[in-house]
Amino acid sequence: MISRRRFLQSTAVAAPLILTSPAFARGRLKPNDQVAIGLIGLGGRCTDIMKTLVEIPQARIVSVCDCFQPRIDYWMNNAGKERGWKPYLDFREMMEKEKLDGVMVETTTHARAWIACHAMAAGMDAYIEKPMSLTIAEGREMVKCARKYKRVTQIGTQQRSMPLNNWASDLVKNGALGKVHTVLAPNFVGPIQWPGKPEEAMPEGANEGWWDIWTNQAQLRPYHSELHRSWSTWWDYDGGGISFGVTGWGAHSYDQVQRGLGTDETGPVEVILEEAVQDIPAGKFEKREIGPEETGADYYQMVEKTHGPRAKVTMKFAKGTELKLHLDADNSPGLGCIFIGEKGRIEINRDKISAEPKELIKGKDRPLPLLVPETRPHIENWLDCIKTRKRCNADIEYGQRASTLCYLVNIARDIGHVGEPLKWDPKKEKFTNSDEANAMLSRPRRAGYELPKLGRG
Repeated sequence: MISRRRFLQSTAVAAPLILTSPAFARGRLKPNDQVAIGLIGLGGRCTDIMKTLVEIPQARIVSVCDCFQPRIDYWMNNAGKERGWKPYLDFREMMEKEKLDGVMVETTTHARAWIACHAMAAGMDAYIEKPMSLTIAEGREMVKCARKYKRVTQIGTQQRSMPLNNWASDLVKNGALGKVHTVLAPNFVGPIQWPGKPEEAMPEGANEGWWDIWTNQAQLRPYHSELHRSWSTWWDYDGGGISFGVTGWGAHSYDQVQRGLGTDETGPVEVILEEAVQDIPAGKFEKREIGPEETGADYYQMVEKTHGPRAKVTMKFAKGTELKLHLDADNSPGLGCIFIGEKGRIEINRDKISAEPKELIKGKDRPLPLLVPETRPHIENWLDCIKTRKRCNADIEYGQRASTLCYLVNIARDIGHVGEPLKWDPKKEKFTNSDEANAMLSRPRRAGYELPKLGRG
């Protein structure tokens, strides 16, 4: 059992621990070589990833890591022991002892940057769940780290590896709609501030110091099961990570906007809060006949009981396109968006598309929907790029830009100035007319959970 003191001593260093990447130590991985992988953060999402990963011949899971002992025990008893996986509480110890080519960071949002950056600095390529960061500034540091250490990165926005999504996105980007003047996307639910509740007893089997480590960069609060189990609800740990949440689903939807507009490495120039923020249901959920062209129909019932802080936001891009984040959960492509141009409209949403006129999407080269789990081609793309050193479909820069849209929504709502444009410089990633908004681009980090110092070069 590893103590908090020992764990922090191994991680809280001014300069990152530099290891030689196994891929380079053994020579460049050959096309038929298996990629040695460590899994970090053994929650529900990682379980889904693992079930796909074990079916991919290119991949070999070597080790698993989580700061919470009961979760490691569960994994080892149900899969790890028979497969020979090595369990770790300390991800740094795992990276020192195991010959890993890459890690998959499936932790809580507030811990991702810290773990991913130290892994990249230590020579590992990284697959990072979305949203990749807790703030805009933190995300930029992650991009800088990946570039400095020449890491291959894949963010978990798997629609970028879906042939049908990319085909339809390319139609939009290449002018099938003419000039795109409007994009419609959902008005997602934001995060909630923790109200403060009495401390609860630690979970049975919890190891010493794990709550401090789990809390990571955020304010250390007394343990409560709602913080631990429902962390994506709370502002301290995410930007609205629940179903139909700003970062939970918005990271996918807004990334689809970026892909279709061809703005993968930039962003809007203006953000406008259209109405006062209210704690309201995610949609109206009235009884009505659902049209055959509604790509989001599968998700309507899923979010029927979801509610939280919402308000319509509009963003404007330099070329004049308006992104209207106005749609309800029961009448929208929850994980996608709708592009509207001079020649019609195209809706793209997680391996489904529709259009008006329908002829827009009847090309003979139109791909079929996936016949495998939706994460598989995305993981395979990352594994291939580890060998070729090419940029992945959802490179970390693309993830940064999609996450930025999510946090721009939250910042505009937090500022609360209805109808007053916030001017955004997507190159400098700063507001040009609001010091108050700029103060929300980053957060203070607790001692021991700093990102690696990159220096120059």
